[in-house]
Amino acid sequence: MSSGGAGGVAVASLWTEVNRCGQSGDYTRALKALSKILHENRDDVTALHCKIVCLVQNGSFKEALNVMNTHTKVLGSEVVFEKAYCEYRLNRVESALKTIESAPDQTDKLKELYGQVLYRLERYDECKTVYTDLIRNSQDEYEEERKTNLAAVVAAMSQWEKVLMEDLGLSESTYELCYNTACALIGQGQLAEAFNTLRQAEELCRVSLAEDSDQNVFDSKKKVKLTNAEGVEYKLAKKQLQAIEFNKALLAMYTNQADQCRKLSSSLQAQNPGHPRPVLIQVAQLCREKQHSKAVELLQQFSEQNPESASGIKLTMAQLFLVQGHVTKACDVLRSIEEFKHKAGMVSALVTMYSHEEDIDGAIDVFKQAIEYYQAEQPGSAAHLALVREAANFKLKHGRKKEAISDLEQLWKQNTNDVHTLAQLISAYSLVDTDKAKLSKHLPSADTMSFNVDVDELENSHGATYVRKKAGKVVGENLPKEIGQGEVKKKKKKKKGKLPKNYDPKATPDPERWLPMRERSYYRGKKKGKKKEAIGKGTQGATSAASAELDASKTATSPPTSPRPGSATGSSTAPSGSGVVPPRQQKPSSGATRKKAPQKKKKGGKGGW
Repeated sequence: MSSGGAGGVAVASLWTEVNRCGQSGDYTRALKALSKILHENRDDVTALHCKIVCLVQNGSFKEALNVMNTHTKVLGSEVVFEKAYCEYRLNRVESALKTIESAPDQTDKLKELYGQVLYRLERYDECKTVYTDLIRNSQDEYEEERKTNLAAVVAAMSQWEKVLMEDLGLSESTYELCYNTACALIGQGQLAEAFNTLRQAEELCRVSLAEDSDQNVFDSKKKVKLTNAEGVEYKLAKKQLQAIEFNKALLAMYTNQADQCRKLSSSLQAQNPGHPRPVLIQVAQLCREKQHSKAVELLQQFSEQNPESASGIKLTMAQLFLVQGHVTKACDVLRSIEEFKHKAGMVSALVTMYSHEEDIDGAIDVFKQAIEYYQAEQPGSAAHLALVREAANFKLKHGRKKEAISDLEQLWKQNTNDVHTLAQLISAYSLVDTDKAKLSKHLPSADTMSFNVDVDELENSHGATYVRKKAGKVVGENLPKEIGQGEVKKKKKKKKGKLPKNYDPKATPDPERWLPMRERSYYRGKKKGKKKEAIGKGTQGATSAASAELDASKTATSPPTSPRPGSATGSSTAPSGSGVVPPRQQKPSSGATRKKAPQKKKKGGKGGW
């Protein structure tokens, strides 16, 4: 009895140890205590259950599964969840599904695991039903995780199964939820909304990771290595694994590992021969190496081999041609994309590029083909009429009036009440055929087009920049009286013109007096005479004669020379009509003789230089 009592005390202390280790997360130490307990009682259900939980927490899923299989009779349905979870983690997904479906009681944690198993099996519709039911019928701290999982299911259905999903009212409070919502929008083709949602997810992620200081390309490289861990391939869908491989190749490119990038992208292309992304990664690497011609050849080869994926490839090819300045080649590539070439955005881009190359005929041909397409497929539609109008405006802008008139006539026949088109048509007719411009009778009258506008109020408004002067109000007694009924209007007296002082009333006025003096027949020019020397104008001590000597225009036969010292003392003057003004300190031209530098004074000698 004493030994039994001592054994009971020992087991109690062991359970205390298990409890303490469980709270601290030391599951290895807890397993040692549990082994001692099971040594005392091999079929202790609680001890067996605790041992299984500790093994699961340590990642020993096979060992935990062996314990459950060994003690199946003792444990029964007590550890259904743990068994299904171990099978799920060991990638025995079908076995996990059977274990869950055979459980007598579907608890919430079993439903959570059931949703994960269905997602792994890519049975998204059933998975969505499970998570929707869990969110509706449970209230605990895991609600946010369930919504994130549901958003992931919706995104998968939208992207990979192209199912149009209804709005489930999921919040976007975390970056995971925002990201999954953006993926769903991408699958539905709502790219603008997806872009905004992705930016919101990026901002939320940046805030949540603000405390982490190692967020860069090399940090991403470390994280990518985690995807190589054992068992990761069992946790992800095929599309996700493929995306990870693509990201590895991109990361190699951004970290300047050109050989590694080429190796990974070539391997991806071999595994996915029809997928355009491996080729685009190779092209991006070639562009980083400035090998644009080789990149274009690679794109051309892929588009010929895979016509079903050629649209995106050709857009990239056109972009590369534009980078190299080959605008016409880019236009040819874009016009070869059948599914895009008639869309408004493509027409606009092509017309812009042809206009840049001054190829007006090419731009008009783009309009013509697009209009013919809509005339056959969607006649009279808004897109059709908009293209016709833009074509007419373009032709009018570039002087193709007759072609523009044809387009405007087509527009007006579609809607004879379109005043704007009619006005354009009349304006075009007035440049080509004035008789046809008489269509103006179809324009509405000025009265119907006038607006009830108070001009005074408009002029006195806050934004008025010009105000016409108001006419003075006419007072009653100042009104003009009818002829013969009152006083006659006074006439203003004309002022006599002033006459010149030397005016002779007897002399005949000069008939040429209105002409300028130089244009009169008797003008003989100014009298020639001596002119005062231009003292102080020109080089120091020089007179007009010296300045004339310096003027290169006066010596046509010989090159100008610089004046010698003392040669400007003469008193000769320039003719009064020459108008010569000597230059101030003017440097001699290149053809002039340069002054000699003064010689140094000899030692011991007298005199000047």
